[in-house]
Amino acid sequence: MGKYSVALIPGDGVGPELTSSAKMILQTINDNSSTKFTIRKVDAGDGALAKYGKALPKCSTDIIQKSQVCLKGPVGESAADVVLVLRRLYDLYANVRPARSYPNIPNLSPSVDLVIIRENTEDVYLGWEFGADENTVVALRVTSEMASRRIAQYGFKAAMLRNKKKRVVIVHKANVLPKGDGLFVRTCKSIAKDYPEITCSESYVDTCAMNLIRNPEEFDVILTTNLYGDILSDEAAQVVGGLGLGPAANIGESFALFEPVHGAAFDIAGKGIANPSSILLSIKMMLEWLADKYNDRNAFDEGQRIEAAMIALLRKNRKTKDIGGKLTTSEFTKQLSLSMY
Repeated sequence: MGKYSVALIPGDGVGPELTSSAKMILQTINDNSSTKFTIRKVDAGDGALAKYGKALPKCSTDIIQKSQVCLKGPVGESAADVVLVLRRLYDLYANVRPARSYPNIPNLSPSVDLVIIRENTEDVYLGWEFGADENTVVALRVTSEMASRRIAQYGFKAAMLRNKKKRVVIVHKANVLPKGDGLFVRTCKSIAKDYPEITCSESYVDTCAMNLIRNPEEFDVILTTNLYGDILSDEAAQVVGGLGLGPAANIGESFALFEPVHGAAFDIAGKGIANPSSILLSIKMMLEWLADKYNDRNAFDEGQRIEAAMIALLRKNRKTKDIGGKLTTSEFTKQLSLSMY
């Protein structure tokens, strides 16, 4: 296609600063390539809640509905009322969280390159909690064969495309939860039979958490359920240097949402020191998804250009303060923009 409609949610806290960086990079691509963007701002989050009485008002969902993709800054206390609603509204069943070691970034291993792919629509995150009495709460955990099957298919396809490792580890706790996690494991293993090129293994979630610290470079694709994946992906981000470097995607059949993984960081909002790498790498993921959906090789190349420019800056030790550098949010973004072409 070449031209894409992007709904942009500035969010709260450092969100507007990060999405300002995002707009600069999108504009740089727009001005220097055949990949073009129409960007429409969307109110969502704490500010929207104060203004409209809803964290995700209808005027915002109307804009998102007419867009091909959504890019979101971090949201404050109303995050669940934005992200979870969008996941359900568009059936964004795959949560994708890559973790990669970059040069001159403190990390546990210089050769980590993994992705955590988690089922995004079920588990305890459905929020089905009930008070049995004033001192006891019961939470229901949902696992279905359908959801397990489609996330497994997504995970194995991703492993085929990523690199030469071609490994998938199915992470679960079926020794404690034999029915729910047992169903997930059986379904994933049935899908594995369709991918003989992939080395498939299993791991209990606690063992996986330990091995992410002990041997993070051994992982390729971690395939798991919603809660386990949420926890492990934050751990993996810290393994490679912190949440400031962590992009994320929420992907469905026809729509996708991309966002930095960290929160709104109100304590540093307005100081110009937030690391924009997470949202810029989220743009890379967004361009890769658009490239795949619309068979647009140019969009894919522009995504690679963002990461290559970031790596070039890091090799020169040009970094933001959170990772040992001196650059402000805007300085880092400007230098990356100038390095792209």
